Amino acid sequence: MAKIKRAIVSVSDKTGVAAFAKALTQRGVEVLSTGGTAKLLRDADVPVKDVSEYTGFPEMLDGRVKTLHPKVHGGILGMRDNPEHVAKMEEHGIENIDLVAINLYPFESTIANENCTVPEAIEQIDIGGPCMIRSAAKNHKFVTVVVDPSDYYRVLEEMDKNGGEVSDEMRYELCVKAYSRTAQYDTVISSWLREHAK
Repeated sequence: MAKIKRAIVSVSDKTGVAAFAKALTQRGVEVLSTGGTAKLLRDADVPVKDVSEYTGFPEMLDGRVKTLHPKVHGGILGMRDNPEHVAKMEEHGIENIDLVAINLYPFESTIANENCTVPEAIEQIDIGGPCMIRSAAKNHKFVTVVVDPSDYYRVLEEMDKNGGEVSDEMRYELCVKAYSRTAQYDTVISSWLREHAK
């Protein structure tokens, strides 16, 4: 099993996220976040560290570049049982990220507006979110990935049952769900763009 000590929480659908993040911090988890999610958590008195503080690199390009950084993806993808990975992470000050709670920019609801333009739709194509989801799912041996707010309580229950750890079975189940979500998301994007080709 994999004990959760550090999490990145960055969501567009903020349903239940403040309660989830607060529950994580009450269980000793450090929470990293970005933009609007970080503000919401602070407003709810949840201790949170900005990803930009963690990476030492500011958000830029109107928020297009926030989490695309080796300290984020190295922290997610590093194999905890590989001595070379561990040594390289220590060398570069990369800390483990054990839980990734992400849901994606609202592309589907944006294009549901019949007056939506191609530039408006393109701005709602998430880049960092799918990258983190796929990274966490790939490394599900060590990392718990959550893409659906309905799974928040299940993860907390699992942590409480197992001393802060999430079982291999649940991490695998959530991995499959994560890849299903990113596949669905990309399918919607490619279909819509094909229909609106210039």
